[in-house]
Amino acid sequence: MKLKKLLKDIPVKDIKGSKDVEITGVCANSKVVAPGNLFIAKPGRTTHGAQYIPQVIAAGAAAVVTDMYDPSIKEITQIVHPDVASIEGLLAARYHNNPSAELFMTGVTGTNGKTSVSYYIKHLLDNGSDTCGLIGTIESIICGCRYPATHTTPDVCENHKMLRDMLIHGCSQAVMEVTSHALDQGRVNNIHFDVGVFTNLSQDHLDYHGTMECYCAAKKKLFAADRTKKAVVNRDDLWAEKILEGSTADTLTYGIDSAADIVATQLEPSDSGTRFILTYRGESLSCMIPVIGRHSVYNALAAVGVALCAQLPLATIVSRLATLPCVAGRLEPVAHPLEFKVFVDFAHTEDALRHALTALRELTSGRLIAVFGCGGDRDKDKRAKMGAVSEKLATFTFITSDNPRSEDPKDISQAIADGFMDAKAYSIVTDRKEAIAAAIEMAQPGDCILIAGKGHERQQISRHQTVPFDDRKVAAAICEQLVAAK
Repeated sequence: MKLKKLLKDIPVKDIKGSKDVEITGVCANSKVVAPGNLFIAKPGRTTHGAQYIPQVIAAGAAAVVTDMYDPSIKEITQIVHPDVASIEGLLAARYHNNPSAELFMTGVTGTNGKTSVSYYIKHLLDNGSDTCGLIGTIESIICGCRYPATHTTPDVCENHKMLRDMLIHGCSQAVMEVTSHALDQGRVNNIHFDVGVFTNLSQDHLDYHGTMECYCAAKKKLFAADRTKKAVVNRDDLWAEKILEGSTADTLTYGIDSAADIVATQLEPSDSGTRFILTYRGESLSCMIPVIGRHSVYNALAAVGVALCAQLPLATIVSRLATLPCVAGRLEPVAHPLEFKVFVDFAHTEDALRHALTALRELTSGRLIAVFGCGGDRDKDKRAKMGAVSEKLATFTFITSDNPRSEDPKDISQAIADGFMDAKAYSIVTDRKEAIAAAIEMAQPGDCILIAGKGHERQQISRHQTVPFDDRKVAAAICEQLVAAK
């Protein structure tokens, strides 16, 4: 595409250089710029993209959009715009021919449940055909090809590129996890959603947003009139009304034992999953989902709402619910031959930890042992609260490290311990592998261990290094060692 076509009707301040250059892509990441690309040089939280212009010139970029003209740069065309971020999404969408308009697009936002809901939606819409693409915390999936994620929601240029790739490879639908950061930073700009899903809102990311009100305001952006046609909303969440305030989207609500449009009643948990009655518009059907926990029922209901928006019959939806996938690191069981259970879960908020522990408590005849920590350089206010939740619901807790980053793991652990009333209810073991081993060595037949916080993650980030670390593999290996030692 010629640069002049890409820039048509966009009110730029100035253009220095040729407008007839051929553009081969739009990119905001200097590390992956390819020959012929238009580079988006916008200000970030710590650096300005303009400082990478020499690097992208060396990589073969054809043009750059920046907020300040640099007369020393002669090699490529410079497009000057006072607010680069405001046109980034438009440029990406235009270059890729507005791919979201050709897909049945679903965006999922909320503090907890985004990943599970996204996989459930994909499962319900796919019907084995793999025509629903996915962009999320764990990975992106394009017609069966899987690409590990670096961010829950990639930058806006990458998002539009992936949506176009989905169309090229035969996808007709796409589901995307949409974080508050992504909405606040414009990473989903010019992506138009057929359905927006709100799962819930509880404390997280206050290191970034400052207050719950600001956090909610970021989430609300998904439901703006120019962004989403239909809303599927958890009616039981206290923030639901606030989220929908001012939205013109057609709304479908869901809940448990409530007056929502889609309702689950008569929940019956078991080791193999959860059975319940699903009711929609006077029609009631018996459901079985192969996942445990009340929160998993909420996640399933959210996916049901999207499937209904996609015009799937209720009976078809119920049939597909019976084969919902086990999502990596979401109450994922660790296989081992010992007489107790081990689960790994991504729970890293007070609310998520409460849900995970509650789900396991219902199905545990013996003790419930928790292993978790809190991320460094993140919301510090939730640490003691998570400690209090673990003391209330777990029999014993091993407080440990979880991506301490630049902070001292001992300081983080102590902040969690401050939430406990009884010092005998926990032990601080900052080495995460040792903490997992201690929990497994403590466990007796009938007990259950929850290793929380990292879920699907495969590394541990500390001040001086990032090392491979997978809770699932670590726990399985320790169990195998115990078996071998007997």
